Amino acid sequence: MSKTQSLLKAAWIIAFVTVISKLIGFLRDVVIANYYGAGMVSDAYFYAYQIPALAIVLLGGIGGPFHSAVVSVFSKIIPNLDEKAPPAVNKLFNTFLTTTFLFFLVLAVLCFVFSDVIMGIIISNGSPELIHLAGLHLKIMSPALVVGGVVGIYYGILITYKEFLIPNISPMLMSIAIIAIISLVKNDNTGIVLAAATTVGALCQFVYQLPKLKSLGFSFKPNFDIKQNENFKNLLELLFPAILSSTVGQIYIYVDMFFASQLQEGAWSAVGYANRLFQFPVGILVTAFLVPLFPIFSKLVGEKNYDDIRYYFNKGVGLLNFVAFPILVLIILLASNAVQLVFQRGAFDATATMMVSEALCYLSVAIIPYVFRDSITRVFYAFNDSKTPFLVALSSVIIKFILNYFFVKELGIGGITLSTSFVTLINGFWLGLLIKKKMSMNYGLYFKNIMKMTVISVFTYFVCLEVYKLWDKFFLPSMIALIFKIILITLVCAIVYSLLAALFRIPYVFELYGRVKGKIIK
Repeated sequence: MSKTQSLLKAAWIIAFVTVISKLIGFLRDVVIANYYGAGMVSDAYFYAYQIPALAIVLLGGIGGPFHSAVVSVFSKIIPNLDEKAPPAVNKLFNTFLTTTFLFFLVLAVLCFVFSDVIMGIIISNGSPELIHLAGLHLKIMSPALVVGGVVGIYYGILITYKEFLIPNISPMLMSIAIIAIISLVKNDNTGIVLAAATTVGALCQFVYQLPKLKSLGFSFKPNFDIKQNENFKNLLELLFPAILSSTVGQIYIYVDMFFASQLQEGAWSAVGYANRLFQFPVGILVTAFLVPLFPIFSKLVGEKNYDDIRYYFNKGVGLLNFVAFPILVLIILLASNAVQLVFQRGAFDATATMMVSEALCYLSVAIIPYVFRDSITRVFYAFNDSKTPFLVALSSVIIKFILNYFFVKELGIGGITLSTSFVTLINGFWLGLLIKKKMSMNYGLYFKNIMKMTVISVFTYFVCLEVYKLWDKFFLPSMIALIFKIILITLVCAIVYSLLAALFRIPYVFELYGRVKGKIIK
């Protein structure tokens, strides 16, 4: 119980900060949708943004390869987290920082020089005007590439020292910069201001980490101490396959971009907005639990304490699934209403709402396999094994292309996100099997609770569906009515699901209830 409370305490803190960050990110997307809608300018920005996003979000973000590699290696070599970093640790930090900076600097220069060529390859089915505009956006955002890996290293160091707040606050700065800059300029018919604001936001994330790192004893002295450096070698052995794995994930996106460019104008923007809505609850869940869990996994692997790894895995993933199922129910029921409430204003019209809603519904079924895949991947990383997740992801590229080919032909925009859900499920399945080469995970309790949650979720869905129909029958559509409708159905979903979970004796409902009750009493 003390272990569970400790995990939940860290998760609550991170969840709170992540909620604030996601809300600000939501506001950013609302502002972007209001000024740019879902058309050629927004498509150009979102197409171009995928390149710097590879560095800032996938490689350098929380849970990315640089963060994961640093946590895995540094958590084993730092003797005392209550003291400042010793010289040997600081030297390794600077070696890794120097090589990472130079690597991303080269990438940034290449993207700046060959921006039109890169966009022409990625969106080969797009119009010349779209390709040129996307190339211009990429040129403006290319400096943000330099920030990516460096910020990832910062995140890893801070989380190793159990400084969870700063890394989770940091992404807010980009959102705030984008909101402030495009709101001040307003009349931006080409999206150039939006691209520039993104670069400014990335630089703010970089600067924000510096004071805390300095207070932990990390000074900045570039060096190339890479020969016969065992710890640096361990970093690279974990990092390169993880980078390749994340890059393969980005290939999925490029495949989606290729197929989206064949659809109506605004299709790629719709997929992007749907993914952002999906990532709002899922990102909070996964970040809140896996950020504090990963250093624990790494430490326990070092101690060969596999019983506790199984305990924390089943507890963490079980809690994630328990919250994820009602979110899935709500997305399926309220996708159109939520998109209308959040985005439909200004340049974002009813057609855009329909496109985003369709993409979101098909993407929502990925939530359970998404949680499992990301959780089991952290266990592989704790074993310093990023090759297996890479090979699994790589093997799915062809599957992704084939699924897109058939699904997009039949379902349009929804086919793109449905194929993503299937690939997530396939990857999670193989990772779940292959972890047995490292240790036995004992999935019996996991699948038992999954079956229970599935049954009560189906029942909850039909109860909420009846409430949905009754509301539409007695209330005329309006913005106020829409808000109350979403609130009512969310409350009904939470109450029915929780009561059924207690009836089925799912343990997580009692743990969460006790935790919330304790907070209220305090």
